[in-house]
Amino acid sequence: MRVGEIRQFCKVGEEGQRLMRSAMTQLNLSARAYHRILKLARTIADLAGSEEIQSVHLAEALQYRPKLMIGYNDPSNLKVRLRTPKITSW
Repeated sequence: MRVGEIRQFCKVGEEGQRLMRSAMTQLNLSARAYHRILKLARTIADLAGSEEIQSVHLAEALQYRPKLMIGYNDPSNLKVRLRTPKITSW
């Protein structure tokens, strides 16, 4: 689904927009992540038999975000361990 199709089929109400704005700020979501969440929320709404994406569908879609990725956009949260090979003398 392209951006134009997402705009056409994944319309969100006022409450959902507030939820997504809050999630974008708190989770540092990219535009790509935003669109992925909207597409997933559209699928959840379809499975629930709902014509419109409701805030509960968005909240469920946000819960499926990988927990390990939250905060990775902030370099201060990254902890990288480098393993240097142990060199033994010959």
